[in-house]
Parts: sequence; structure tokens; C-alpha cells
Amino acid sequence: MSSSAHRTAILYNPKEADTIKTVEMFSDGACSGNPGPGGYGVILRFAGREKELSGGEAMTTNNRMELLGVIEGLSALKEPCRVVLTTDSRYVVDSVTKGWVYGWRKKGWIKSDKKPALNVDLWERLLPLLEKHEVEFNWVKGHAGHPENERCDRLAVEQRDIHAK
Repeated sequence: MSSSAHRTAILYNPKEADTIKTVEMFSDGACSGNPGPGGYGVILRFAGREKELSGGEAMTTNNRMELLGVIEGLSALKEPCRVVLTTDSRYVVDSVTKGWVYGWRKKGWIKSDKKPALNVDLWERLLPLLEKHEVEFNWVKGHAGHPENERCDRLAVEQRDIHAK
């Protein structure tokens, strides 16, 4: 069985199916300079309630902020959940859904082009969260009017600006 087939396999447990919560999560990152000051914004939605999370760093990259947003959102969940994640980050979505990150890890964090994978520290934080939660990845085009993506972008930009000072 390929790593991607293993990763997407879902075991059905009728008792658990009625109790596991489904959470919607929206995440975005922003950065000026790349590297430079950056931020992330996250919206978690469950049972009609929402929680916003945001943070940033003075010297970072856009991809790091995209990853950190997903990590912080999943880390905020107090129990294993079914998560429908919407992000405009091809880097995050493709690295996971196309299985690249699993290959990098298997090869000692070396990519197929023989160059070191980037952001290993964050991938090592994200992968256990992907084992804990059942995550469905959805990509949306950034700055295209998706309401939650636009809100996350505003949160991320606000944090980027705070960390630029």
C-alpha cells in the first residue's frame, strides 16, 4: 500500500462516527520580504461557534506562516476531530495530499531533487497532528473573495504588521 493510500484510509467505527466532532478550519499566512515579518490567521468553526487565532514572527517566510497557521489551528483542538481545512497554500495542501512530506521524511528530509526539505521543524510538529485528526484538505485561490480566507488574511496581515515594528 502506498503512503498516500495508507494516509487517506479511514477506518469506520460506528460508535466513534456518532461522537467525533467535525470542525471547519480556515487558515492563511502572510509575509513581507519573504523572509521578513510575517503572520498567520486561523478560524475554527464548530456547532455555530467560531474562534479566531493569530500570531506572527519578526523574521520568517510565507510558507512557514502558512504551516504555522495549520499547526496552531489543529493544536487548539482538545480532542481528535474530523477537520475540514480550507487554505490558499498550495505548499501545505500539495505537500500533504500528494505525499511529498512523507517521502521527504522517509529520505531523511531530502527532496527528490536531492536538496534538503525546508521547514522540517514545522513539518515535524504538523505530522503528528495529522495522525491525531482526520484532516480533509481544500485549496482555494487566495484574494479571490472567499469570506473566511479573506478574514484569515486580514488576521495574518495584522500580525505581520505588528511584527514589522
